Amino acid sequence: MQHLKHLLAVENSRLAELLRYSLYGLEACLRKAQAEYPHDPGVKICDEVLQEIQVLLEVEKEGNSSTFNSNVFKLHDLRLVFESDSELRLYLGDCHLTSETDGDLWNEIHRKLLRVPEDLAQFWRQKALDFAEAVGAIADYSQVYHLPFIRDEIIYPGLRGTVICPGLGLSQAAFEQSRIIPGYTAEEITLLAGFLGLLIKFIEIDSDLHHALKSVFSFDIIPLDLQPEQRNQYIEALTDRFHRIQKAEETADPLLIVRAWLDIDEAIHSLIFVPPAERYSWWGKLQQESRRALKKLVVSANNAGYDVRIRQLTGIYADICALTKDDLQLDCGGIPGEVLACLRVYAKINHEEIPGRVIFRSSR
Repeated sequence: MQHLKHLLAVENSRLAELLRYSLYGLEACLRKAQAEYPHDPGVKICDEVLQEIQVLLEVEKEGNSSTFNSNVFKLHDLRLVFESDSELRLYLGDCHLTSETDGDLWNEIHRKLLRVPEDLAQFWRQKALDFAEAVGAIADYSQVYHLPFIRDEIIYPGLRGTVICPGLGLSQAAFEQSRIIPGYTAEEITLLAGFLGLLIKFIEIDSDLHHALKSVFSFDIIPLDLQPEQRNQYIEALTDRFHRIQKAEETADPLLIVRAWLDIDEAIHSLIFVPPAERYSWWGKLQQESRRALKKLVVSANNAGYDVRIRQLTGIYADICALTKDDLQLDCGGIPGEVLACLRVYAKINHEEIPGRVIFRSSR
């Protein structure tokens, strides 16, 4: 053990660096094995081995080896391959990463993966983990930054070992502690309250978010990180629409409820990335939960004797533009001439037509 200490203390040594990564990896493997085999006869000795490893790593930290400088990216190669991948560029546009630490880089990459199709996202999650493990870090599911929502879900894990950072997850307990609504509330209101808390928190942690909410600003797509006044106005509009639907629910008027849902569903879908997230990405599927709830309310209104129809606007823009108003145009993402995101569904309530609103890709 004394020789291990001496090697770890050698500055600018690749051998010392290799030993350090190996110790982190060995520690992680032994802890995982202990969890899987808690009654193994070697558990107590394993505890002593883990203590010795921790002592070695603590000594190495006290030695302040320059090869363990936190200012040097350990995940530099991951950054390079991510930024240069042509398939990711189709969905993300410019893949430039701005993080200045490995932990921030891990989170930035994984948040961007929430916008791409799930199969591609899963491929890159594994690839990112392979890069992390190659430098002595492993996935850590125990340290997760919790966002409030109506269910528990680990969106992606954090890391421990040579890179330490939290992951990201949804937490029902965090939602209940937020006290956005009292207990025993209707399922639909609970879902919307979950969206309210979740989206506000997401705005705090993801600087790539934009809004395209017409009532706040109708002529462009606005980056929230660069325009704090617009960010505050979007949050106020989202919150106001949530309170309006609470009041509509109290009236038990099916048409009033549908109209209020059309408005808040628009607000939820108007929180976007540029280019907009792919429909079958994690973010796209999340937003669709609101639209599925809206469709159920339309069925209820029709069962009550009203004539209500809605249509989510997708496909070729020229085919649906007669059903929309005040649409927005982008020159990136998707296929030229097609709809990139349906911000507001087209609706027909009895004989009244309510135009939808979309973002579409320019055909040039």
